Amino acid sequence: MLAGVAALGALGAAGCSRVASASDVEGGDLLGRLRAQGVARLGIAGEIPFGYIDKNGELTGEAPELAKVIFKRLGVDRVQPVPTEFGSLIPGLASQQFDVVAAGMYINPDRCQQVIFSDPDYQMLDAYIVRKGNPLGLHNYEDVVKKKAKFATGTGYAEIAYAVEHGYKEDDILIVPDQVAGLNAVESGRVDVFAGTALTVREVVKKSSKAEATEAFAPVIDGKPHVDGGGFAFRPDETNLRDAFNVELQKLKKSGELLRILKPFGFTKNEMTDLTAKELCGG
Repeated sequence: MLAGVAALGALGAAGCSRVASASDVEGGDLLGRLRAQGVARLGIAGEIPFGYIDKNGELTGEAPELAKVIFKRLGVDRVQPVPTEFGSLIPGLASQQFDVVAAGMYINPDRCQQVIFSDPDYQMLDAYIVRKGNPLGLHNYEDVVKKKAKFATGTGYAEIAYAVEHGYKEDDILIVPDQVAGLNAVESGRVDVFAGTALTVREVVKKSSKAEATEAFAPVIDGKPHVDGGGFAFRPDETNLRDAFNVELQKLKKSGELLRILKPFGFTKNEMTDLTAKELCGG
C-alpha cells in the first residue's frame, strides 16, 4: 500500500501543476474552477479507514468516498488523490498542492487558526494499541502518566496534545508516521502504547498476534470528557466552496445517506454527530 501511495504521489507531482492561486472573488472562486476542470484534488494521508489507497491502487476511505458524492452533487465529476504524510496535510493545502484535505482530520482550535473546516461528518473517541493482555493496564492518559509508560502517537495527531494535557512530557513522546508504524513500535517493545482514533486502532490490530486495542474512551480535557469530530479542511479564503460543501453534507445527514456511505469503513450510528465546526473550533 505504501508503494502505491508513493507511486501515486509521484504521478501527481509529475502529471499536473499545483492548483491555481485564489482569485479576488469574495469567498473564493475555487468551486467554479473545479467545475470547469471536472476534478478536485484531495489531500490524503494513507490512514485506514479515513483516506487511503487500497490494494488495487484505488482511492477509498470514509473521507474520499464522501467527497466523491458531495463533489458530484456540486458539479465536479471526479476526485484525484494527492498522498502525503498527515503532518504535511495543512502545509500542503496552504501551498496549493491540493484543493481540500480529505483525511478525516480532527477539528480543533489550533487547526482552525490555519484552515477552515466543513462541519464534522463523524465524531470519535480515542483508543490505544497495547501488547496482548494489556500488561500495564493502560486505559486512558492518566494511566499512561501514572505508570510512566513509553508512549507513541502519529505525526500531527491530536493525541499529542491530550498526552501533554495530562502531564506527559512532549519530548518523551515517540512520534511515528502512522498507525502501522505505531503497531510495529508496540509489537517490538519500543513503546508500551500507541494512541490513535478508536476506529484506526481497531482496524490496524485485526491481524496482529502480539497486540490488541483497548476499549474506546473520551480524553478528559479541562476536567471534562472530550469528543472529537472530523471533517474536511479548506483554505481560509475559500468560504464559498466550504459553504456549498456543508449544504450537501447536511442533506446527507438528514436523509441518512451519510451513515450508508461511512458504514463500510466501520462507522456506526454512535459516530454520527450534530456537532458543528464552530463548536469544535472553540465557538
